Amino acid sequence: MAKIKMTTPLVEMDGDEMTRILWKWIKDILIEPYVELNTEYYDLGLENREKTKDQVTFDSAEATKKYGVAVKCATITPNAARMPEYNLTQMWKSPNGTIRSILDGTVFRTPILVKGIEPYIPTWTKPITIARHAYGDVYKNTETTVKQGSKAELVVTDKDGNETRELIHEFTNSDGVLQGLHNLDNSISGFARACLNYGLDLKQDVWFATKDTISKKYDHRFKDIFQEIYDNEYKEKYEALGIEYFYTLIDDAVARVIRSNGGYIWACKNYDGDVMSDMVSTAYGSLAMMTSVLVSPDGIYEYEAAHGTVQRHYYKYLKGEETSTNSVATIFAWSGALRKRGELDNISELCDFADKLEKATVQTIEEGIMTGDLYLLSKLENKKKVDSKTFLEEINNRLSALV
Repeated sequence: MAKIKMTTPLVEMDGDEMTRILWKWIKDILIEPYVELNTEYYDLGLENREKTKDQVTFDSAEATKKYGVAVKCATITPNAARMPEYNLTQMWKSPNGTIRSILDGTVFRTPILVKGIEPYIPTWTKPITIARHAYGDVYKNTETTVKQGSKAELVVTDKDGNETRELIHEFTNSDGVLQGLHNLDNSISGFARACLNYGLDLKQDVWFATKDTISKKYDHRFKDIFQEIYDNEYKEKYEALGIEYFYTLIDDAVARVIRSNGGYIWACKNYDGDVMSDMVSTAYGSLAMMTSVLVSPDGIYEYEAAHGTVQRHYYKYLKGEETSTNSVATIFAWSGALRKRGELDNISELCDFADKLEKATVQTIEEGIMTGDLYLLSKLENKKKVDSKTFLEEINNRLSALV
């Protein structure tokens, strides 16, 4: 068959460790034989981030704003142990955090369901999409240690130099710690619109939850902005589709989620979304079976896997040992980005190819061919564990039959 041609480039962000190896194999085996791939390439591997003093991360985000669609490999966020390993001059910030901040995006994570892998919560028969606000809160905090006898105040100086002070705490009897959080109305508004637009796209209910009974100004601000935007811009559209926007407290939301059947979008503040996306993905079976897409309020998309760089498998790979690494989420990152590029550029063949790539991937697993993590989870009677590259080749066997 003739390769599918692309017009507008796709922003390609390469990454680290085992996922970087899988990245190349996925392109070589599953994409480039079928698609005349047109990408603007950025190497976000830790060595290149060090070499460019992290400028490459900023450049990749700006390119994403220019072209509208990106696909990203998993990357290392370095800790102290990584400093000597990679000869780093500093512990560079999370590329994901930097990109999210520049794009002002909301992260949507959805489990990939396959036969044979049953959720730990039996009632979850449909996927639950976690929408995580990707700005502010603890991820942009300011914090310090406090000595006994100190008094801490929250001080705001307006543009005219006037101060407003609120007592935080008097550390009379003990040393302590202090943390300052912030958020922005325009970011919260972007978060709300991204979630409510996604609900329209998927034709699914949107739930939002905070703890406004305790955080009467900070969390309540989120609640009020969501409600105002919904009432003014989305209510009629939602009612026409027979879907709803629903607000509740975060602890009530957790109880409702556990009792539900799934099939909705659960919008969470930054930290809540960080935690709940891992909880939901694990309860469905595997973090490696979780799609992740960053969506900005103005319609920019960045697709990635929800998991990390699979460090332990990478060290085995370097020793020449066999690995059986699950590449499904990374494959779906590519298929999601290709489909969105096809939608925006009106290339139906590219959208069809993305659908068939996902179908071939699911079909491979449901026919009993899978990586080690899925082998341990699958309830299929006839199943076979294969190595990382063989899994991709098995997918290609089915993909080639579909295209």
